Amino acid sequence: MEKIRFIIFFVGLLSHSSLTAGNFLNMGSYRGDDFVLHAGDIVACGDDQVIILSGDAAGKNAVEYRWSWRASESKDQLPAAYQPLLATLDDCKPVDNNTKLLITSSSGATVLLDIASKKVLFYAKTPMAHSADLLPNNRIAVANSTHALGNSLEIYEVGKNEQVIYKDSLYSGHGVVWDASSKQLLALGFNDLRVYELVDWSSEKPTLRLVKSHKLPNEGGHDLSKVDESRFLVTTHHGVWLFNNTGEGLFEPFAPLADRVNVKSAYYQSDTGKLVFTIAEQSWWTFNIYGENPMFTLHIPSVKLYKVRVAP
Repeated sequence: MEKIRFIIFFVGLLSHSSLTAGNFLNMGSYRGDDFVLHAGDIVACGDDQVIILSGDAAGKNAVEYRWSWRASESKDQLPAAYQPLLATLDDCKPVDNNTKLLITSSSGATVLLDIASKKVLFYAKTPMAHSADLLPNNRIAVANSTHALGNSLEIYEVGKNEQVIYKDSLYSGHGVVWDASSKQLLALGFNDLRVYELVDWSSEKPTLRLVKSHKLPNEGGHDLSKVDESRFLVTTHHGVWLFNNTGEGLFEPFAPLADRVNVKSAYYQSDTGKLVFTIAEQSWWTFNIYGENPMFTLHIPSVKLYKVRVAP
């Protein structure tokens, strides 16, 4: 009888542990065509995987996994060469009304993934890619960091895999955000934040026109995210800043993270003060996602986390 009790206990323990942080990678079943990414859900990436956590649970300082994806799950949808190119994911941005993810990898690739079906909608070899965003006319902007073939801002089009349709130089490209309100594209490099306009966008040969280039308060531009109508959050090696994309384009120190360095990603909601961010704590990665208003720490020990995004 004692042996039977032990077996029942052990099976129950395994069942419970399959949902803990150390074993969440067994969550392939957390997928279905009815999956919905909720506003406020947390999307995080690192290594070769992306996870989606419940925003409601995070607010209670609890880790609740809703969805996960590993590059190997899409090996039948991608050329074989892409598996090693997706080994170090560094951005996982919700786009198209939270139905898709734009995933970039510093190992050298960008993928557009439908969340519910996990179908790959676009792929390209993008050297040292660090961020991407979806543009009008189903086009994609990718910021590439330091690499012999990188240091660039590239434009692609969904349906035309691996075909660069426009390219500009951008040293240590780390961030890119399409601002629908101003109809401008912002791109973050090592020393500057650039503002572009779309030119001949309905043609087969679209281009970008540089409107302004703003020198960063200090070097090492790292992350760029939209805050509200005209403001953006910019992280650098030694600080975090609010950038106002009006007038002269002013940078102001971001008080909640004023004393933090090496902030790898940050999301800020100005009306509520909600803040979600990651900081490099183990070399360039971390095992923690931090939040304020409400305050929380989500510990994910099985993934070398890089960036975190919050579904709008």
